[in-house]
Amino acid sequence: MEAHTGDRLLTHGRTVGQHDRVAEIVEVLGERGAPPYRVRFEDGHEHLLAPGPDTVVEHTGCASGKDPDIT
Repeated sequence: MEAHTGDRLLTHGRTVGQHDRVAEIVEVLGERGAPPYRVRFEDGHEHLLAPGPDTVVEHTGCASGKDPDIT
């Protein structure tokens, strides 16, 4: 898993009726975008997170600030 500051982590609910959780990555603590991440949840609290297989990264843009389609 590779993520960057500003990306979002979406953790799927594991049981029926459990909602997905969304968090914004505020700091990447691993090397080259690897976990763990410091994240901020929608209610404002922050947490250190090493995501499991039920989590996906929603990339918000290129880490360099450039358009990824431009070489």
